[in-house]
Amino acid sequence: MPGLTVVILAAGQGTRMRSQTPKVLHDLCGRPLLRWPIAAALEAGAEKIVVVDSPRRALEGHLPDGVALAVQAKPNGTGGAVQAGMGEVQPGATVVVLHGDVPLVTADTIAELVGAHSEQGVAATMVTMVLEDPTGYGRVVRDAQGAVEAVVETKQPSDATAQQLAINEVNAGVFAFDGDALREVLGELQPHGEGELYLPDVLPALRATGRAVAAHPISDNDQTLGVNDRVQLVQVRAVAQARMHAEHGRNGVTIVDPRSTVIEVGVQIGEDTVVEPSSFLRGSTSVGRGCRIGPLTTLIDATIGDAVKIPHSYLIQCEVRDGATIGPFAYLRPGALLRERSKAGTFVEIKNSDIGAGSKVPHLSYIGDADIGENVNLGAATITANYDGVDKHRTTIGDRVRTGVDTTLIAPVTLNDDAYTAANSAITKDVPPGGLGIAREKQSNIEGYADRKRRDAD
Repeated sequence: MPGLTVVILAAGQGTRMRSQTPKVLHDLCGRPLLRWPIAAALEAGAEKIVVVDSPRRALEGHLPDGVALAVQAKPNGTGGAVQAGMGEVQPGATVVVLHGDVPLVTADTIAELVGAHSEQGVAATMVTMVLEDPTGYGRVVRDAQGAVEAVVETKQPSDATAQQLAINEVNAGVFAFDGDALREVLGELQPHGEGELYLPDVLPALRATGRAVAAHPISDNDQTLGVNDRVQLVQVRAVAQARMHAEHGRNGVTIVDPRSTVIEVGVQIGEDTVVEPSSFLRGSTSVGRGCRIGPLTTLIDATIGDAVKIPHSYLIQCEVRDGATIGPFAYLRPGALLRERSKAGTFVEIKNSDIGAGSKVPHLSYIGDADIGENVNLGAATITANYDGVDKHRTTIGDRVRTGVDTTLIAPVTLNDDAYTAANSAITKDVPPGGLGIAREKQSNIEGYADRKRRDAD
């Protein structure tokens, strides 16, 4: 949409959040509140986005590249905020006004608003909605012909008459303006109450100049839900999460229990994947086709291939390739790579290691800083001792290696192709190809030991 500038009002600090974090930077499903209207504006084709901040400039450094920051010098209402943002608006632009704490407005709604605004050739178009209980919202006053005449605020008892308070069509807070016309009347705004300038007051000012004002009703009132405290943040999160679950469902993903499942905004999931209850998919996680995730599994910034099974496990910043199986009760830490058809089984922890195709770490093992070849089987309680108290060292394991149970590999050490280790060995030297590494004392039995213990106790 050539010439579209979106101004996002975000100067309020949100003291009702009871937080040192600015309200619009609180997380909503993996993305700060403010980033939601920014993303919608970009998707709708905005040429320029301006975020209006307070003099504290708390949002500086938290905006995407290309998003301009304007400063509202004093907290003088929505009209003052738009005045501050207009310095970044080029002549001839269409201006859409959004709010940084109203995150659920969609790109489709912005595009439809701008389209309706352009088709009608008016100076301003406002999004309206009809509510059973309009308490707290500005009422939309129409003339005898049904055209928008004004928006009457209800913040102060003297703002609206009883007849106006009975109106249930309200201002949703989203506007499209002819930018040049808006600039002309913004300076005429008069303060209310404690010096606030109300942006909707520009509507009668525009009408007074002979310009028309239109309304664009929407039926999805969830898009206008605002966040002023943490209770409302929970309510908005529920709507946002339900939207994302529905989108994944339409894309061929089964979410068994949406109420217990968290899927953040950046997550990608392939067709025919099933997400079991109490699973959490966060950050930049991507999951392929035909997987089964969970129950009780957490994925954070993880890359999962096709046909992978991960019950009861925790994975962060790792990669699992096609056909691998993880868990139950596995922990994959940053830098772990499990190649095709590999396995990390019960109570296995892996970090910064490459597990070759078809290789298995079935249970009760820790693998850190290791490179493991193909078709390897590591016995229960195989441990890579990768830290000598000063430095980390790597363990190298070739193809088709088999370790006995309770093997400790003291890095740096190499087990070459087809090597074996005996159970209960502490391997400190390289094992040659096809060799057997044994590192334990020969067993000796002490006859009558139990009787001796009893006599000593007496």
